[in-house]
Amino acid sequence: MQLSVARNREVNVVRVKESRLTYPVLATFYAEVRQIVEEGAQRLVIDLEAVTYIDSAAVGCLIDIHNLLERRDGTLRLSGLQPRVETMLLMVGVQKVMHLDRKEADALAAFGLPPRPNGEFATHTA
Repeated sequence: MQLSVARNREVNVVRVKESRLTYPVLATFYAEVRQIVEEGAQRLVIDLEAVTYIDSAAVGCLIDIHNLLERRDGTLRLSGLQPRVETMLLMVGVQKVMHLDRKEADALAAFGLPPRPNGEFATHTA
């Protein structure tokens, strides 16, 4: 499972670097995200820009991550949704339980994280 994580005090961004988020990689994906949450992250953006396909197991995994954060008074936002991924999430009603943002910058702005002058947000890769 290829991920990159950008961390700062306010928001953690997990960027999925796989084109398919499906059952075979979900155990690793969930374990890595759970570790970030257990280390204290309460505001999390999962950037799915590279993902062009998800299955129903991935939807369930994203809901599990949402629930994990919610139990810790945290918030999850999904960003960078490709049309096929967005359609799948909307079909099952994910937008009723978590926030969906077209761009990572929109998700970060929703958390109140201001962009730097170059348009990027103040995060660093861990």
